Amino acid sequence: MNLASLYPKLDGHLATLGGWLRSPLLLLVRLYWGWGFFQTGKGKLMHLERTAGYFASLNIPAPKLNAIAAGSVECAGGLLLLLGLGGRVVPVPLIFTMLVAYATAESEALHALTSDPDKFTSAAPFLFLLAAVLVLVFGPGQLSLDAAFGRKPKA
Repeated sequence: MNLASLYPKLDGHLATLGGWLRSPLLLLVRLYWGWGFFQTGKGKLMHLERTAGYFASLNIPAPKLNAIAAGSVECAGGLLLLLGLGGRVVPVPLIFTMLVAYATAESEALHALTSDPDKFTSAAPFLFLLAAVLVLVFGPGQLSLDAAFGRKPKA
């Protein structure tokens, strides 16, 4: 048995293992980051005046309205993400919210995307954005309410 014939077998076994791990991984991503989105959204809504003041300092128009919108999207979207309900729809407003966070609160990190990628990836919105993109791309997985209700996400 030569190395060239061993590679396809190993690749096939790893692909099978990856298939088995896909839904548990998506569940962990959804649980952790869904809860994180919920917590940050709740924090924005519970401390609305402080959040609106911060948004005003970033020159975000209608800071109170945008604080309510961002907090609501994060809070409700986080819970839905956690449950795996609306698996490919829910990440879209979460991604948009994280992109706005980069454009406003983390603009220096956003501008450093190509010159200093570490600054971009260490910014607060990065892992939230990554989690939402993962669920958008791969769906909520088989361990979700979407799957329990018989909604088969297209891969």
